[in-house]
Amino acid sequence: MPTIFTRIIQGEIPCHKVAESDQFLAFLDIRPLVMGHTLVVPKQEVDYFFDLEDRHLSDMMVFSKRVAAAIRKTVPCKRIGVSVVGLEVPHAHVHLIPLQSIGDMSFGKEPLSIPNEELAALASQISQAFQP
Repeated sequence: MPTIFTRIIQGEIPCHKVAESDQFLAFLDIRPLVMGHTLVVPKQEVDYFFDLEDRHLSDMMVFSKRVAAAIRKTVPCKRIGVSVVGLEVPHAHVHLIPLQSIGDMSFGKEPLSIPNEELAALASQISQAFQP
């Protein structure tokens, strides 16, 4: 059975896309820790991040770097944090999280509830700032 991320990639489930390449998709997390929290996923369904082929893993991090630059241009923050947890969805992915403080990276806190219209507007702004 395909993962929720595979279903998003295939267009079965909508997302707030911020960037896409032939290998990767970046979209806003619908349960973000902070405004601008973005997920980067490979289009190839691989469960464990460190099972990605070396070249694919390297390409994913370079793509994530470009997405992070677009987020930073759009969302006021000190840095963009990077986290690979991999427990909640069995599909390799990277969390890109705008940071004001270390507490912004806490996955134990309650996620934000952001109206769909705000997420759509933010995704559009980040997408416009993205440099492929």
